[in-house]
Amino acid sequence: MPRYGLIDADYVTRLRQAADRADGPIYMLGLTRLLPGTDTSPRGLPAVGRDVVTDYAPIPLLASVGAALCLAASVVASSPGWDRVGVIGYPSRRSFLELSYQHEFRTWHARKEEAMEHTTVLATLPTGPLPVADGQRLLLEVWNGPEPAPLVPGPATAFDVEGTVIGDGRQWSGVRYTPIELGTALPLTPASFSYQALLLEPMLERWR
Repeated sequence: MPRYGLIDADYVTRLRQAADRADGPIYMLGLTRLLPGTDTSPRGLPAVGRDVVTDYAPIPLLASVGAALCLAASVVASSPGWDRVGVIGYPSRRSFLELSYQHEFRTWHARKEEAMEHTTVLATLPTGPLPVADGQRLLLEVWNGPEPAPLVPGPATAFDVEGTVIGDGRQWSGVRYTPIELGTALPLTPASFSYQALLLEPMLERWR
């Protein structure tokens, strides 16, 4: 068992079963809290820079299975103390499993693991069109149960959570991304056992 989270064995089994039957696109949302003392700054790098490539996702390995990094963001504020958020779009559950078994991916992940204190990875499915990248900050909400009322007006994109690959034992049912203009006051709902909110500064946003 990895030190940075609990693998949901039941969901991993369901992933494998789905990969052997009808399958389709899936978006893996990863929330990461880094170990104290880890440099979390973007270091002024461009959108597709060294931090994005090496810290968020192994881009060439993703491409080898038809996957892509859709979102890489630093966390401006969050109640649970997250540092980074990434979303990887996979063409199928099978492609996600295939990548996780590759030796090169395991080597990359072992290097990333050295900086991680905790991570949660949610398998999510869009309930409608994908988010539109517009260069604004994003409000990310994660919940279990009924979808919460919007915190701010404007377009938002929701995803259903199919399952938790790794986390802290909690179950989640929904995710929502809402573009936020810089300077907008957010009446953030305090984190609870069944709700979390994060304000994100995207470094890369390329949904597909």
